[in-house]
Amino acid sequence: MAKLIYSVITSLDGYVADESGNFDWAAPDEEVHRFVNDLERSIGTYLYGRRMYEVMRYWETAHTAADQSPVGQDFAQIWQEADKIVYSKTLETASSARTRIERGFDPEAIRQMKARAGRDITVGGPELAAQALAAGLVDEVQLFLVPAVVGGGKSAFPNHFRLQLELLDERRFGNGTVHLHYRTG
Repeated sequence: MAKLIYSVITSLDGYVADESGNFDWAAPDEEVHRFVNDLERSIGTYLYGRRMYEVMRYWETAHTAADQSPVGQDFAQIWQEADKIVYSKTLETASSARTRIERGFDPEAIRQMKARAGRDITVGGPELAAQALAAGLVDEVQLFLVPAVVGGGKSAFPNHFRLQLELLDERRFGNGTVHLHYRTG
């Protein structure tokens, strides 16, 4: 059975974007990006809300950018080869290959997907992740803590939500980012 993984880059105070919606402080350097690429190789399907999809669809054509680094080109290939499911009531069509749009998040459909998938699944974006967490679907949480405090914004986890986690692994990077890998309990 495939695992459902919530992987998120967050400030030290727990935000994926600041109060202005800015997240440029979270851009991974080459060392972190290479590590992310290695984690993402096992992913067969990305689950996104509309906003996260709109950010990530950059990778559909990123490989054509003249200044794209080899690590960026590698991630673009990983992303393009995976399936994407976008949960949106407003998005009419997908602008990337291997992408379908679902109008609503169905926990039972995700349970069935996990049972039959040959590769792991990730959920991207805190709002969609909140639904998956509340439904008990998330098997692992991977946090990339960036050494920045932004003071408010979009939280990585829902308010008033409790979850016990078991630490599986940790890694420190030269730029001060820390990766924490947990199993949900």
